[in-house]
Amino acid sequence: MPSDIEIAQAARLQRISSVAREKLGIAEEHLEPYGHYKAKVSLKYLDSLKGRKDGKLVLVTAMTPTPAGEGKTTTTVGLGDALNHIGKKAAICLREPSLGPVFGMKGGAAGGGHAQVVPMEDINLHFTGDFGAIQLANNLLAAMIDNHIHHGNELGIDVRRIQWKRVLDMNDRALRDIVVSLGGPGNGYPRQDGFDIVVASEVMAIFCLATSLEDLKKRLGNIVIGYTRDQKPVTARDLNAHGAMTVLLKDALAPNLVQTLENNPAFIHGGPFANIAHGCNSVIATQSALKLADYVVTEAGFGADLGAEKFLDIKCRKSGLRPNAGVIVATIRALKYHGGVDVKEVNKENLAALEKGLANLERHVDNMQNVYGIPSVVSINRFTFDTPAEIELVQARMKNLGVPVVLATHWSDGGKGATDLARAVVGLCETKAKPKLVYNDHDSLWEKISAVAKLVYRAAEVTADTKVRAQIKKLQEDGYGHYPVCVAKTQYSFSTDAQKRGAPEHHVINIREVRLAAGAQFVVMICGDIMTMPGLPKVPSANKIDWIDGKVVGLF
Repeated sequence: MPSDIEIAQAARLQRISSVAREKLGIAEEHLEPYGHYKAKVSLKYLDSLKGRKDGKLVLVTAMTPTPAGEGKTTTTVGLGDALNHIGKKAAICLREPSLGPVFGMKGGAAGGGHAQVVPMEDINLHFTGDFGAIQLANNLLAAMIDNHIHHGNELGIDVRRIQWKRVLDMNDRALRDIVVSLGGPGNGYPRQDGFDIVVASEVMAIFCLATSLEDLKKRLGNIVIGYTRDQKPVTARDLNAHGAMTVLLKDALAPNLVQTLENNPAFIHGGPFANIAHGCNSVIATQSALKLADYVVTEAGFGADLGAEKFLDIKCRKSGLRPNAGVIVATIRALKYHGGVDVKEVNKENLAALEKGLANLERHVDNMQNVYGIPSVVSINRFTFDTPAEIELVQARMKNLGVPVVLATHWSDGGKGATDLARAVVGLCETKAKPKLVYNDHDSLWEKISAVAKLVYRAAEVTADTKVRAQIKKLQEDGYGHYPVCVAKTQYSFSTDAQKRGAPEHHVINIREVRLAAGAQFVVMICGDIMTMPGLPKVPSANKIDWIDGKVVGLF
């Protein structure tokens, strides 16, 4: 079997103007082309679609993944192709890949095998420059903060209480904690600082939740960058930075249109991490796709405990979007991994471990159907080493829960390998879904994090030290209590301990740090040892990437 990049490089792409016109009815005049195969769609044109009826929204999520991932993006692409294959007008909406995972461990985010979005190299590397614009806007604000302090600090910013960090779209552990402004008075006032990765930044979250340029500018102005000595918040608007930040982002806010290997439309826009931020593509892209297609397939990051919860409690709460159906991606290998098998042994049949690991999938199914209220189907991303006995065991356990199970082979067969999944999804979309939020707006911040921890993670309690509790109390008193919470924790477990596989219960969720994202309108609760600036592994993927004989190799 050829590698993903070899399959992508052999693909017969159509000009993006043809895909836009033939599949979505978008005239070429409404596109801003970036070469022949990718384009941005005009915000003015998209604004003109608001009177149209929405299509059906399908949310693809997953069981708790192994470090290799279980094929959620691949399933999203394959399902979009399959819906078109059975005669439906469908589009997909994905996040843009971060260069951190591309050069780190997990790889890109363009799907895999014969279920990919293309041009894969462009999408995984610099694409249309959106992340560069977000990085620049974020760091412009950081520079203006230090510049304001250097030139007299008229706003009275307390340098000990600056909350705003610089960002870089790369895993670089050396930048987590640094000291800036060394070298004498001309370089400003020395202080402790640090970098986050771009996809964990508030600007990225704002970018993905904004509904227009005007909304974007307002949200950027509301960013709280720090506090005065008497603990009054200082905003980006106070520094008059939000206008220039909007200018840097004005072109990036238009969603990107590309295609699948089967020449079906794909919107790829925005890319917040789901283990740190809210993990969804942009509201603008999703809302626009729903006006242009009868079915829109989108994904939420990592497992349903993180991605699906944030999709509902943050993205849907803020935008009014509601999914009609859900797809829970699972693999036999991941189920055995959650049953205690070493990752090197998951290719071997092991019914005992599989049965034990099924508790993880059952928990996600219960959350999707009963906690979130989304009718769902389990899609088994099939591998050649999966045995009939293993598949039969999964089907039997899911039958007990009343959940359909579909075997999907889109990785090897493209859209035709997911037609059974497509038909199941169409059937679910005809039911009357009543999606539910995990908590109410008027609940306190502590009640909200407790609801997520107990209802979704099945934790016994939430803890925090005195300092963190005081911060949460102050945010509540300062009027931010109506905001949703965004939990930052490991993606590898329902708990905050990545080593606790399966479906742990009665564990403790400890809140290590709290961050206000006033522009994004949520409060980040950082739990466990999760890092907002990841590091590279011992052997990073970057070691395999090269330019040989006029081609990119080793990207995937």
